[in-house]
Amino acid sequence: MLVAFVQALPLAWVIRLGRAGGALAITLDARHREVALRNLAMCFPEKAPEEIASLARENFRRIGENFGSAVKTAAMSEGQIRALLTVSGCERFVPFREDGPTPRSVVVAIGHFGNFELYARTPLFAPGFRPSTTYRGLRQPGLDRLLQKLRSRSGCAFFERRRDAAALKAAIEKPGLMIGLLADQHAGDRGARMPFLGHDCSTSVAPAVLALRYGCPLFTGICFRTAPGRWHIEYGDEIPTHEHGRPRDTEAITADVNRAFETAIRRDPANWFWVHNRWKPGKWRRETVPDEPATLAEDQ
Repeated sequence: MLVAFVQALPLAWVIRLGRAGGALAITLDARHREVALRNLAMCFPEKAPEEIASLARENFRRIGENFGSAVKTAAMSEGQIRALLTVSGCERFVPFREDGPTPRSVVVAIGHFGNFELYARTPLFAPGFRPSTTYRGLRQPGLDRLLQKLRSRSGCAFFERRRDAAALKAAIEKPGLMIGLLADQHAGDRGARMPFLGHDCSTSVAPAVLALRYGCPLFTGICFRTAPGRWHIEYGDEIPTHEHGRPRDTEAITADVNRAFETAIRRDPANWFWVHNRWKPGKWRRETVPDEPATLAEDQ
């Protein structure tokens, strides 16, 4: 009922309600407020405490705005999406020609920037590609089914990380798949220890692993909020996966991904998901290319 109510509202109203909810959340949710403040102060030591507090407040408002907008845009038609979303850089993918071959599959390292559910709509601007991504199912079956029902309207294929490794392998071996992998959160004990915004943290190397294993070009994608209810997705230059004819180290590839994310965060700090504890203490091992698809699903 809540989803139906949100989708029935005009987008402008959804944005106002989402921002109001975010403003309320930073007041009531002390745990995530402290995480955001700590992360921001650590990554932007040059900013005064007042600037950090102001940035945290805007970040919470943006998160509320993004959550509401994601529910609303999930039900929008192709024409409606084109009116509020622009995309650049997808011309860097193998060009599609109606009389030519289907383009090879590509891997895109994405993050929690803006209304990140809009990544699934990129094929509107890149004909010939099928969108897909991995996800981790929710503990509550009912909520998990609701979330997948919302997401399925975009035409994006979703592969559950713990169950669908074989299906993902079969899909990516076919041409024309564009698979987006969220790679900006703490990767647990299986991640590689790497610097991000000046501090070491556990980092997923899954985009690098997948691109190397299946010979796919690797890109980064960032969703920027350009105005209330307007977004722009930028796809960066191809990240080299080979050097002098030999595969690059997965950590070297991932370092390039991290640098692209860092540039995007500094460009608009409020646009990222600061309430996540990205820099958890712990032990990490150096990641290598796994032998089995299931291992990749677990890593991601």
